[in-house]
Amino acid sequence: MTKVSAYNEVLRQRGDLTKDDVGDPTALPELLDKIDRQVDLFLADGAYNGQPTSDLLTARFGLTIEVTKPPPVNAALSSHAAQHPTVRYTHINEIAAHGRLVWPKASGYNHRSRGETLMGRWKAVIGPKLKARSFKNQKTEARISVRVLNRMTGLGRPRFERTA
Repeated sequence: MTKVSAYNEVLRQRGDLTKDDVGDPTALPELLDKIDRQVDLFLADGAYNGQPTSDLLTARFGLTIEVTKPPPVNAALSSHAAQHPTVRYTHINEIAAHGRLVWPKASGYNHRSRGETLMGRWKAVIGPKLKARSFKNQKTEARISVRVLNRMTGLGRPRFERTA
């Protein structure tokens, strides 16, 4: 079964652009609205840490969604962690046992680098900033750029499938 990641699905749909005063977690519900199939995996950076993001993902995709995001450096286990273990507590324990540098590979978080690579490709091919002046036109420019990059990467991007 192929794991479907939220990031790739949003890019596949067309992406989105927000103003500077809109944080990532605030934009997440609208981005998830663009996804028209079940998502199995959500990889995100620390900006998405917090219960509201976890609750939103569970509400949209059910309890089976795999959410991987790095806990803050100062994250600690709560007093009820042993009775009610969560993925977050598992990540905190793994980091404590093996170190923060080992955690990305052990947790699968290192696969997030594919998305980061796409953003690097965007900056190399499209450019580091938008050319349009109005926000409406910038959104159009971003949508066109996403379609161009999706077409380019779709021609030569490997498909990853879990075999076991």
